[in-house]
Amino acid sequence: DTKSATFLNFKIMTSFLSYKTFIEEGDLVIAYMSRENMTPLIMDSKLTYNNKFGTFRHSDMIGKEYGTKMPSHNGRGFMYLLHPTPELWTLVVPHRTQILYMADISFITTYLDLKPGSIILESGTGSGSFSHSLARTIAPNGHLYTFEYHEERAKAARQDFEKHGLSDIITIECRDAYKDGFGITDLVHAVFLDLPAPWDAIASAKAAFKQNRIGKICCFSPCIEQVQRACVSLNKHGFVEIKMFECLIRNQEVHTIPIYTVKDAVSKIKVQQDKKRKRNEEESSDSKAAKSAKIKQDPPNLYVSKTPTEAKGHTSYLTFATFLPVLDDEVDKVN
Repeated sequence: DTKSATFLNFKIMTSFLSYKTFIEEGDLVIAYMSRENMTPLIMDSKLTYNNKFGTFRHSDMIGKEYGTKMPSHNGRGFMYLLHPTPELWTLVVPHRTQILYMADISFITTYLDLKPGSIILESGTGSGSFSHSLARTIAPNGHLYTFEYHEERAKAARQDFEKHGLSDIITIECRDAYKDGFGITDLVHAVFLDLPAPWDAIASAKAAFKQNRIGKICCFSPCIEQVQRACVSLNKHGFVEIKMFECLIRNQEVHTIPIYTVKDAVSKIKVQQDKKRKRNEEESSDSKAAKSAKIKQDPPNLYVSKTPTEAKGHTSYLTFATFLPVLDDEVDKVN
């Protein structure tokens, strides 16, 4: 669309790997109106941004600090000017495919044991949402090799990585992993497969692992049938500790309940009885007295939470497995 095309035609000076204080021409700014309403803006002093709150001139934003509360030109509303982060980018990225969200991203990053210096293989770049989080996790001296079979998506993701200052950490290639493999051997510490048929890429993924150390692999699959076939393939190729997880978000509904002692309960009954007897009385003094008595008898409140019976939010199943290092005597047998 026009918005995405405009976004791709600008050079972005803001880096996702470091933070700056002031907004400059060409920077990427996340305009935050609410948790459900955010949009990316590329600073251009000639442009304005319009929303339901009014008009916001880019020239007024340039020079402001990130985090500034920016009022609209007519004063009818405001928005916050936020520095881009992988978490915010996940919420505003132009969707070229279905993306991963933070519940899955944080779990995968932790379970793959990723840290600064890790070398990762990702297959199924898609919109690049997860790639941004991976790059920040392994920075400054790690590297991400990501593969996307769709040429236009690979091109768009490459442009995003370059503009976001990630091209030194991310290498992206348009490649069919099923037919051509990954072209990487004895190099990576972890593998992430977001593919329709991950079982067809597991052999190539196994060869990509650094052969003299333990590695981790994760397959991201929406259907349980895909999980079953992936597990069979992982077991066939010698992976161990095969486990499947599902991340579900369960909200807590907070309520307050009164805390009654025996004395409070007796007093409350008396107040209710007095109120019933005086229901038809018209005198204001008696009415105020009754209200005062009720207020005095109100007990303190206790905050409690209630968990809904259903937890919605399934994205995909996460299948993890461990790659065992090749022993020296096994290498000698092969040679």
